[in-house]
Amino acid sequence: MNDCVRHRQVFYIPGYDPFPPRRYRELYRKQANEQATISGYDIALTAAGPYGWQVRSTQDGAQTLTDFQILPWADIVRGSMGATIVATYAQLIRTAWAYIGSGVLWRLMRLRRGPVLTALYPVVMLIVQAGIGLGLGLVVASVLHGPVILRAVLFMGVLIATLRLFRRLDGRFFAYYLMHDYAFTARWNGAYPPELETRIAEFADTIAAAMQGTVDEVLVIGHSSGAHLAISILADLSRQGRISTDGPRLALLTLGHVVPMVSFLPDAVRLRADLAALSAQDQIFWLDVSAPGDPCCFALCDPVAVTGVALDQQHWPRVISAAFRHSLSPARRKRLRGRFFRLHFQYLCAFDTPQGYDYFRITAGPQTLAGRYRHRAPSPSRITRTANRHTATR
Repeated sequence: MNDCVRHRQVFYIPGYDPFPPRRYRELYRKQANEQATISGYDIALTAAGPYGWQVRSTQDGAQTLTDFQILPWADIVRGSMGATIVATYAQLIRTAWAYIGSGVLWRLMRLRRGPVLTALYPVVMLIVQAGIGLGLGLVVASVLHGPVILRAVLFMGVLIATLRLFRRLDGRFFAYYLMHDYAFTARWNGAYPPELETRIAEFADTIAAAMQGTVDEVLVIGHSSGAHLAISILADLSRQGRISTDGPRLALLTLGHVVPMVSFLPDAVRLRADLAALSAQDQIFWLDVSAPGDPCCFALCDPVAVTGVALDQQHWPRVISAAFRHSLSPARRKRLRGRFFRLHFQYLCAFDTPQGYDYFRITAGPQTLAGRYRHRAPSPSRITRTANRHTATR
């Protein structure tokens, strides 16, 4: 079995992110240079097209060329974020009901509190913002003397102005951003909306075409919400028989997944079926990486097992920890304390002392993902107990 890589194709699927692909290219450039300095290897990046870049690296005495391509769905994300203030508060009510009314919230809470508290944050923050606006409006209306209609107009004016101010400042609070994120999933009760199903099919075609090429490895990476999209894409390819046994090695790397936020919802039938199918096949090596230090993910939760769709012949994923506590220096951990979104992106960044996980060795090094991790034991702290009530896959 040849695990050497001279030429690799990487497809990266972002999470719920409205930003353009160049942001990921510049993040890779900066962090790869830092990791190369720390770890003692050479790596260089050049831009390639609107959605990608090319990486040349010399590691362990071997040279590797990697073509990196973003599979973008930022346009769908941006389209879901255009709600007015009133519509966003309506989303709050619908989303809260989707998770609370179905009993999903309590099951998620028992699984991991961190990502559930992150999900509750925009709900609480938006309520607090509305409360501040109401309070200020009542104060202004009460101190002024005049007709009731005038005071009512002033009250509404202050309330609207306050809510608009908070929305303009959402780059600091992230309340609207997170609310749109969770509402995007809750609106369809765990099912994929039609436009996302179309994009998943397009991504599958792109990956299938790469499998007909001459590269040694095709590596698909799904980060955050992109993890469950990657799972569905590769499950489709496997079911459709579009993975050649004599072509490039195909591997999946999921990072900081939030799969239970989707797969626990009643109508996530498609995702649950994909999880079951992908966990039992033998053509795709699937490594799942997370860390308890990331409060936005379901750390060390086997997404197949906790969803309740594991089959007797489950092989995947291989669940390991990025071990932030040991791989990041005390000084870096101090700088990142409280920066939850930055910690959620740490999987794509440099580590001071990598503990078996180095994003730039995986994506630009001379070994396949399977070759690098085939003999790595899963984390003994991984969570495999079923916590989901909705387990239908049809």
